[in-house]
Amino acid sequence: MIALDTNVLVRYLVADEPRQARRAHDIVEKARSVREPVYLSQIVLCELVWVLAGAYKAKRQDILSALNGLADDPDFVFENPERVRRATDRFSQGSADFSDYLLGEAASPAGASVTFTFDRALRDEPGFSRV
Repeated sequence: MIALDTNVLVRYLVADEPRQARRAHDIVEKARSVREPVYLSQIVLCELVWVLAGAYKAKRQDILSALNGLADDPDFVFENPERVRRATDRFSQGSADFSDYLLGEAASPAGASVTFTFDRALRDEPGFSRV
């Protein structure tokens, strides 16, 4: 198994810098050719969403397409894929950030009964309580 940092994953998906995009593509394709999974941590996914939304001004639907495309690709392996899928589902229906939903999905199984936040977008979300 290999792992990708956010900057490599962004170049692989966005391909806006040709030299780096080619290198990122080559890394993924080499792993595919030898059936070596490509690991994506939860931190990398949060950073990916942040970069796509901030630097690239990607729309929520485009970000969801990227996340779902990676999740559906058998060559990519997520850290705790069930948690990521639940967070992605909540992100698709809610108004908060992906990282907030992932944080909530991580807190509950750890034993937290509630996650307190100042974020107004989470005021009506299950598992969160606005301070």
